[in-house]
Amino acid sequence: MSRFALGLLLSLIPIMAFAVEPLPFRDRHEEQRFQQLTAELRCVKCQNQSLADSNAPIAHDLRREVFDLMREGRSDSEIKAFLSQRYGDFVLYRPPLAGGTLLIWIAPVLVLVGGAVTLWLVVRRRRRPTSATEMLQPEEDA
Repeated sequence: MSRFALGLLLSLIPIMAFAVEPLPFRDRHEEQRFQQLTAELRCVKCQNQSLADSNAPIAHDLRREVFDLMREGRSDSEIKAFLSQRYGDFVLYRPPLAGGTLLIWIAPVLVLVGGAVTLWLVVRRRRRPTSATEMLQPEEDA
């Protein structure tokens, strides 16, 4: 075997490691449901990618788990509840509004209000004269 052929063969090994085995969907509807579910669930390792987008081994396992739960006849909400119970509400891109997730839902509003208040204070401070001598200058000119 030539060095070129050996090098080519060895370069294909990493590609085969990332190959995704196709899932045997019954029909197009089942495949679309699976794609929608995996897009709504977060990879627990990557943290900023959905299960559909992640190449992490745990994401592959979770996609397989979602597929198996679908085949068992579970609804989307049951699958999400199962994964949420196992991995926490973090696995959901839209966690439920509850005591533990309240900060996640309110934080963007708090940041916007805080920014608006800070901007208002800065503008107000710039409009106001900074010293008593500046306040007297317009009266002296008259």
